[in-house]
Amino acid sequence: MSATETITLDYETRYFRRKVVVTDTGREVLIDAPEARSYSGGETIQAVDGSEVVVQAAPEPLTEVRGAALPRLAWHIGNRHTPCQVEADRLLIQRDHVLEDMLQRLGAEITHVEEPFQPEGGAYGHGRTHGHSHSHDPQADPNAHIPHRHG
Repeated sequence: MSATETITLDYETRYFRRKVVVTDTGREVLIDAPEARSYSGGETIQAVDGSEVVVQAAPEPLTEVRGAALPRLAWHIGNRHTPCQVEADRLLIQRDHVLEDMLQRLGAEITHVEEPFQPEGGAYGHGRTHGHSHSHDPQADPNAHIPHRHG
């Protein structure tokens, strides 16, 4: 069966394991994947009913970061465990006035844009970076079962 419908989701809602999603034509379909994961724009997934849908990344409010020291700016963003879309001449992050202020102090040029957001995946192959939470609340931190070393 070929993919004939799309679902348009922002970055946050493209992360799930089992979820009823509403296609862009209004049809509800159940997705039941073996594990929670992040879906990329353009990816085809199979619903429980056997139909296939194409995931589209929805435009969302982002901050575009440019500057002569882009690798340094990327390091500071990554050091804060912030999801970041890395491109040759710019970085995209979710809007955050505190990060924007810090980046501007480091010489970044900041512009607000509305675009699909497809940040780099996590370093451990989970497809998503997560905040630097130490609460180990399984609802707030999907990686709570992974021990954290402090030292």
